[in-house]
Amino acid sequence: MRKLLLAILGFGAALAQQISPQGIIVNPAPTDLQVKVWVDKDPGKRGGAVYQIGEPIFIYVNVNQDAYVYLFNINADGRIDPILPNAFERNNFLRAGETRRFPPEGARYRYTVTGPEGEDRILAVASKRPLSLGEILDVERNQVRVQGAEGLARALSIVIEPIPDKDWVTDVARYFVGRVTAPPPTPATATLVVDSRPAGAEVYLDGRMSGRTPVSLQVNPGRHEVELRLAGYQPYRVTLNPRPGERVQVFAQLVPEARQGTLAVTSSPSGAEVYVEGTLRGRTPLSLSLPEGRYAVELRAPGYEPYQATVQVRRGETTRLDVRLNPVSRTGILLLESSPTGAEAYVNGTLRGRTPLRLVLEEGTYQVELKAPGYEPYRATVRVERGRETRVSATLRPIRTGELYLEARPEGAEVYIDGRLMGRAPLRMTLEAGLHEVRVVAPGYGEYRAQVEVRPGESVRLYVELVPVRAVLELYLNVEARVFLDGKEVGVAKGGYLRLEAPFGEHELTLVAPGYRTLVETVRITGNQVLRYTLRPL
Repeated sequence: MRKLLLAILGFGAALAQQISPQGIIVNPAPTDLQVKVWVDKDPGKRGGAVYQIGEPIFIYVNVNQDAYVYLFNINADGRIDPILPNAFERNNFLRAGETRRFPPEGARYRYTVTGPEGEDRILAVASKRPLSLGEILDVERNQVRVQGAEGLARALSIVIEPIPDKDWVTDVARYFVGRVTAPPPTPATATLVVDSRPAGAEVYLDGRMSGRTPVSLQVNPGRHEVELRLAGYQPYRVTLNPRPGERVQVFAQLVPEARQGTLAVTSSPSGAEVYVEGTLRGRTPLSLSLPEGRYAVELRAPGYEPYQATVQVRRGETTRLDVRLNPVSRTGILLLESSPTGAEAYVNGTLRGRTPLRLVLEEGTYQVELKAPGYEPYRATVRVERGRETRVSATLRPIRTGELYLEARPEGAEVYIDGRLMGRAPLRMTLEAGLHEVRVVAPGYGEYRAQVEVRPGESVRLYVELVPVRAVLELYLNVEARVFLDGKEVGVAKGGYLRLEAPFGEHELTLVAPGYRTLVETVRITGNQVLRYTLRPL
């Protein structure tokens, strides 16, 4: 069945190296996200399912939260087959509590077990956000570009490294292919394979130096603390609990250490506010520990002109900044407050900070605007007088909004609101109250347009089922033949001619005529087409 998809799963005869989810890739942090993968002969995941060569097999997967799921079959000879996504199953997003079977009901492909005999493993990786597997998986060709469990673990570790630990998890299902002999006695020890990027990190096992990465260690079963240390990088720690005979692989993407220095700021008069890269860090005198680099520093004090400078902080050194502030001749104080706090404060069109905000301004009249997401802007004209404090306290009014929940078939259709792409269905959106133009489009389907009214504080639910766009096919043959499309007979080409309609997309066309070789061909329909074929005699 490989001609239809990678749809054959096989495994070699190496039974000694059993593997757990941690044996594929280790997540050092606890997470409430869970994924479970199993095969049809072993719903309880006892690991004793046996499939004979040539038998069909079905794979099941379930998640407890919305997640993107990736499935791989790992064979004994190091070959890896992709299960999800694949050329026929590209949608790998599962809803919370959803269980999916592969192949699904009515699929145009199947999975058939092949040799060599032994134990196969199916790895499931679930992530709350999509993974960039372009360097690992070629979906169009149904090929995995790496080989072996360790190669797959190393590649996946690099892909998963930027994702928070609580946002991904793995699971493994095991089954046997062909005759199963009694496994060898369980080893009394377990194996830890430890690697890192960059390599050469010191490996401490339960506090003792045990080598440098990459390294393979034999350990007693049970709880172990592993720590990796490399000069210039933050330590990496993980707790493992291997079972007898288990092989656990740890791959660490080491994070460089911040190179720290000290910035010491004093002023005359003291008590000036110190802003580093626009963020208030305290008042003078002030000492700050900062990563080495260049920083924009500003000092502000009521009645004095702001002072600005750029300083260089070097690792292990103290950079000193001593400032004598100049008095402002004609200034006053403008105090801006809002409910809720944190509103952006604009003075004469320039963003000056967030509320509550205290500004020293030249005497005069100013246009003040306060903005916060979900609230109507507040605008006012204020007069700042010399030597006095002017206070503006604004209660922001919420914007009148409602909610639109849109579902569509097929899933993944693009959703446009008032001409702007909002995402793919299903989609939940918060919109301003009023009429909105909704447009839903998907390749191979007719466009949907409608006017939807969203009311303040209410939720509108909209279900859209797009109508497939169909094309006209004209077939010209050299003989009269029966015509099948995707395995279903659609007519007879009498006199060698047949006109039919078919939906856009990829289809399998089969031509059958007595005394002639059956012709099977995959055609991609993007519009009306004329197809000519010549069947050859037997």
